[in-house]
Formats: sequence, structure tokens, C-alpha cells
Amino acid sequence: MNNPPAFLRGRKALIGMVHVGALPGTPAARLPIDRLADRAAREAAILAKAGFDAVMIENMQDRPYVHQEHGPEVVAAMTRVALAVRAAVGERLPLGVQVLSGGNREALAVALAAGLQFIRCENFVFSHVADEGLLARAEAGPLLRYRRLIGAEHVAVLCDIKKKHASHAITADVPLADAAAAAEFFGADGVIVTGTATGRPTSPQDVDQASQATRLPVLVGSGVTPDSVGDLLPFADALIVGSCIKQRGRWEHPVDPRRAVALVRAVDAWRQAQKRTR
Repeated sequence: MNNPPAFLRGRKALIGMVHVGALPGTPAARLPIDRLADRAAREAAILAKAGFDAVMIENMQDRPYVHQEHGPEVVAAMTRVALAVRAAVGERLPLGVQVLSGGNREALAVALAAGLQFIRCENFVFSHVADEGLLARAEAGPLLRYRRLIGAEHVAVLCDIKKKHASHAITADVPLADAAAAAEFFGADGVIVTGTATGRPTSPQDVDQASQATRLPVLVGSGVTPDSVGDLLPFADALIVGSCIKQRGRWEHPVDPRRAVALVRAVDAWRQAQKRTR
């Protein structure tokens, strides 16, 4: 229980998102799997060259999402993509995966097959209502049993609390700090704090609350920009970045090398400033 990945221990890490093109069988699917894999590998290589500490792949182009109804074609395609990304960035760069929506068993299977280090899981603790419907069952119990069953306990599970794109009226009386503490108690390896939607800023106060409530690494999961780095890193152990490193700052566009480098430089500048003040 509670085994944060090594790259989050003692370092302010930067995780870059690769949003894989729409997979076979989804409404926006247009490209064959080999093309999807090649594109993802190129984007991951850009992030690795820019100096990101880890990369995560995600099937966000598969909208509108279904919840926990993923066919074998999704697992097969994401595994093919993950293997291409691994080949492009080498063995040393940590890699992760998320399968939307609620495809956490699928993500664990992909991670195990492709040699990835972590997955991102929504709805790990507590119920809520997302844009894909009611997420009634917390994932923690079944997911960690499945992880044990398939021998993937080395794959870290990083969990959203108060997930974005969702209503939390059901759990309005559960403070964010309590959600972070519950995720730790239920075996998460890290907690992710976000804004209300993709690209929306994350409140530094929320990150601070989570960091005070848990001994786990606390990650920021949305809305990071070079200008917000200094407000977030005092409380966060890592920043997950998607929108601002893409062309025109849009998550659905390809990675922009100049934007990626600008973000890495902002984080490096903050790290250096902290060293000088010690």
C-alpha cells in the first residue's frame, strides 16, 4: 500500500501529456493504429528532449466517453501506442497511462504489458456525477485487488480527488483535505488536485490543503502555465501539463516544442531560485 513512484520522491517533477488520437471504434477515429502510435511517439520525444521528468499518454480524443465499457480494441491500441512511446524515449524516462473514462483496470493492463510506471485513476474514492454520467462506485477496492491479481503492484496509482468535469454535490460535505486523506487510507500512491475542467487553473489553496492532509505526493492536474509554476510548486510535488504545451494552448492540438521548453525553463528557474534561498 502507498508506494509513490521514485521520480516523485524528493523532486518537483514535470509530467507532460500526450493525447493519443481517437482510437478505433470511437466517433472521431480516422487514422490507423500505426499512425496514432507514430504521432504519440514523436510528441513524447519532443517532451523528453525538452526536459520533462515523465510522460503520460491518454485517450482524451475518444470523446464522448463511456464509463467502464472499454473493448479489447482500446487496450490493444493503447498498448501499441505505449510501446511506441517507450521505444521513442528510451527505458529511463518514467511513463504513465490513463484510459478514459474509468478504464483503470485497462490502464493497469497496458502499463504491465508495456513496462510503464504509473496510471492516473479518477473516482478512486467517493462517488460523484461526471459528464459521462453517475460514477457511483469508488475504484479503490476492486482496482487494487486487480493490481495484486495480475502482479502489477510496481505500477503506481495516482488518483484524482474532486475530479474535474464533474459535480461534487453528492459529497459536498466532504472537504478536499478529507478526500486526500481517504485516498491515502485506501492505498493510493499519489493524489491529483485539479481545476474544474481541462485547462482550468488549479487553486494553490486546494493544493496546500491536500498537501497538509496526506503524506503522499500531491500533483497538480490542470491549468498549469509558466506563470502559475511559482504559485503551485511550493505545495505540489509534481505538475501534470497538457493544454499549455500544445499549439495555441489547446489540448487537442499537437505538442509545441517552444511551449514545452518554455514550461521546463519556468520550472527550472523556480528550482534554481529555491536552491539560492536555502
